[in-house]
Amino acid sequence: MSTRPSNRFDDPDSTLAENIEFLPNSEGKKPRFTDFEGKTSFGMSVFNLGNAIMGSGILGLAYAMANTGILLFLSYEQLGFRAFGITGKMAAGIAITLQNIGAMSSYLYIVKSEFPLVLRAFLKTDTSSGEWYLNGNYLVVLVSLSVILPLALMKQLGYLGYTSGFSLSCMVFFLSVIYKKFQIPCPFEEFSANSTLAHAHSNVTVNHAHGYHNGHVTVDDSHCSPQMFTINTHTAYTIPILAFAFVCHPEVLPIYTELRNPTQRKMQHVSNISILIMYIMYFLAALFGYLTFYTNVEAELLHTYSRIDPYDTLILCVRLAVLTAVTLTVPIVLFPVRRAIQEMMFPNKTFNWIRHVAIAVILLTFINMLVIFAPNILGIFGIIGATSAPCLIFIFPAVFYIRIVPKDKEPMRSTPKIFATCFAGLGMLFMVMSLSFIIIDWTTGSSSALGGH
Repeated sequence: MSTRPSNRFDDPDSTLAENIEFLPNSEGKKPRFTDFEGKTSFGMSVFNLGNAIMGSGILGLAYAMANTGILLFLSYEQLGFRAFGITGKMAAGIAITLQNIGAMSSYLYIVKSEFPLVLRAFLKTDTSSGEWYLNGNYLVVLVSLSVILPLALMKQLGYLGYTSGFSLSCMVFFLSVIYKKFQIPCPFEEFSANSTLAHAHSNVTVNHAHGYHNGHVTVDDSHCSPQMFTINTHTAYTIPILAFAFVCHPEVLPIYTELRNPTQRKMQHVSNISILIMYIMYFLAALFGYLTFYTNVEAELLHTYSRIDPYDTLILCVRLAVLTAVTLTVPIVLFPVRRAIQEMMFPNKTFNWIRHVAIAVILLTFINMLVIFAPNILGIFGIIGATSAPCLIFIFPAVFYIRIVPKDKEPMRSTPKIFATCFAGLGMLFMVMSLSFIIIDWTTGSSSALGGH
């Protein structure tokens, strides 16, 4: 009788041992995060993780490519893609809280900035209109109370699989930028509501990249060629934007614990499928957004399309789809923050609805206040991405690996620990370099050219 080599994923006992190793637990206490049986299907887990990855980061990727070049951007994106496999199950509570608060803030900032523009375009309302429903601050509070809070009060993350699938479907619509690439010529003509005013300004010295033709602002063709490699002070924002776009590490553990019959291999398959799909979508959106506007692309891609035609029906639908997607992503990102807070402040407490609801309400209130007073989305991407993202992706996993694996099994001079040390050093380098360039950018005043609201 033939024998088959043992496989720890096929052996129920070894699977149990794997789960215990994955979620260490002190004797006599319930495993953390597992006070219920995981019932979430493989497909729903893919949707949830994909939704955690996909967010407002996609809006800044074309800008990142414009300031790095296509090849350098691709190498950075591959670095972020490969880094996930090392860090999928390692995160610290404080870093999770900071990272996800930054993420939720950026998502709600999209609601604040885009929702009024979409409503004005659909209602054909003048920009000077003062109706309350066109005020971004009021709209953020309204969306938080009517959509985000009810979803955030779900007991288990797996219940959000359906909304995550719908959110991803909305973000797929963002790939309409591929179609727009072949509709918008380069040099392109900017939309001008007052052609007389445009003609009056045509006699005034303007930026070298702009001119006037038939009442429209035009961009000259010297900016219509793609660059393979580009290095400038704005390149400092590229690493944080890319790191922020791929960070989903805090959501991995909650998704794993709610997965039906969880194993590390099964979770790895969930991660691989989710990240590969997002990787392809990110690159296509960035590439065709960049090839449409080249160096004239703004920090938020959709705002660049508004310079051509603020009433373009397709772009308005894309904006509405992005608003829906990022709104439905906020509850996914909130779950790990709430669990991290519970683990830090109430480590031995069982589930309690009052505490569950109170933490969600406090978090959403704080984030709403942050969004209302935030200067622009690029500042959120830059600062949060340059600090917490390198910690979650590079530094913490490497340090944890070095500390957790015993020296008698792997000495410090072993190849894995040498790689881990280099990985941590790379994260520190990215953090220091990005923060330094951002501070220089601010002190020299050049950051104002990056585009705000």
